[in-house]
Order: sequence, then structure tokens, then C-alpha cells
Amino acid sequence: MNTTKRYLLNGLFALTCLGLFLFLYKAPPETTPHYPQDDTHLPYYSLKKKEAEKHCGECHSVEGTSPLPENHPPPHRCLFCHKRE
Repeated sequence: MNTTKRYLLNGLFALTCLGLFLFLYKAPPETTPHYPQDDTHLPYYSLKKKEAEKHCGECHSVEGTSPLPENHPPPHRCLFCHKRE
């Protein structure tokens, strides 16, 4: 491989890395609230994500004590967005 081609490929690699860095740097901040660490939610911290998500609908349904807002996305993967602290 000649020197010119090597510099060209290294330059393209550097530009790609810079573009990726800028894209990730400009990403909007995380706005989704975290999974609460209160007495109600504490028992579910010891469970795996998918197991814990099975219990979310008990309180966070239309009939539950803490229903979700109308504009909330489908609640089948709660811990995909609501990260554990």
C-alpha cells in the first residue's frame, strides 16, 4: 500500500470517528425518569428486568393506584426506558 493511499484511509477513519463522536455528543439528554428507589419498588430490584416488568401493570394500569399518563408509550417494556439507579 502506498503512502498516499494510507494517509487517505487514515484521514477517512479519523473523520468517521470525529463524526461519530460529534453525533453522540450532540445527543439529547436522557429525560426518562429512573426506576424509583422507594419502599414500593424496592422488592423488584432483586428480580431480573423481565421478571420485574411483569409486576408493573399491578399499579401502573388504568385501574391501578398510579395509572400512566395518556401519552405514555406502550407499557410492555418498562425497564427498557426506566433505568435502575
